[in-house]
Amino acid sequence: MNSPQLSAPLSEMLTALKAGLGNHEDLYRFDLQGVDLQGANLSQVSLLGAHLSGAILCEANLQGVDLRGADLRGADLRGACLQDACLNRAALQKANLSGANLTGAKLQVAYYDRETIWPEGYSYKSSGAIGPGANLAGAYLSTANLRDADLQGANLLGAYLSGTDLTGANLQDARLSGADLRLVYLTGAYLRNARLNGVDLQGADLRAADLSGVEIDHLQSIAGADFTLVQGLSEAARAMLLSRKAAELDVWNPYTRRTTRESLGS
Repeated sequence: MNSPQLSAPLSEMLTALKAGLGNHEDLYRFDLQGVDLQGANLSQVSLLGAHLSGAILCEANLQGVDLRGADLRGADLRGACLQDACLNRAALQKANLSGANLTGAKLQVAYYDRETIWPEGYSYKSSGAIGPGANLAGAYLSTANLRDADLQGANLLGAYLSGTDLTGANLQDARLSGADLRLVYLTGAYLRNARLNGVDLQGADLRAADLSGVEIDHLQSIAGADFTLVQGLSEAARAMLLSRKAAELDVWNPYTRRTTRESLGS
C-alpha cells in the first residue's frame, strides 16, 4: 500500500503523535486511512469514529482510547496495547490483532469477519462482537444496524432483535430459537438451515429471504409477518404457517402493508 500524500499540518500532527506530544488531541471522525502510526503513543487521543482503515498501528499505545465506531478495516494492530480501549461498533474486518493486548477492551457490536486475526487464545466469539460463530445468546441487539452482517453459525438463542436491521445478513446455520424477532428486517437475508423454533415474528419483514432447510416450529406469533418471495420454504412449512389463526394471518405488516396470508400466497 502506498502511503497517502499528507498535507503539511497533518504531517506535523502525525509527527507529534508519534513523538507522544499529541496529548488530548480530538480526532473525532478524522481521516487517517493508511497512515503510519507504528509505535505511537495515542493513549490520550480521542479516535471516536475515526477513519483508520489500512492504518499501521502495530506496537501503538491505544490504552483506554475511545475507538467507538472507528473504521479499522485492514488495520495493522499487531502487538498494539488496546487495554481498556472502547471498540464498541468498530469495524475490524480484515484487521490484524495478533499479539495485541485486549485486556478489558470493550467490543460490543464491533464487526469482524473470517479474515480478522485475533490474539492467540483470545475469546473473541464471546466478546460481544458481531461475526461468524459469535456467541450472542440473550444479547440485547434491538434496533441495531446489522445490515449485511456475517453471522454464519452464530448463537443468537433468546436474543433480543426486535426492530433490528438484518437486511442481507448471512445467518446460515445460526441458532435463533426463542429470539425476539418482532419488526425485524430480514429482507434478502440468508437463513439456510437456521433454527427459528419458538421465535416471535410479529411484523417481521422476510421478503426474499432464503429459508431453505430452516427450522420454524412452535412460533410465538406471525401476525403481520411478510413472507413475500421467500426462497426455499417447504410446502409443509408453508401449510403450517397458513394453518395459524386468522387473527395472525389477516394482520397487515406495518411497513409493507401486506397481510401475512397474502404474503404466503393464499
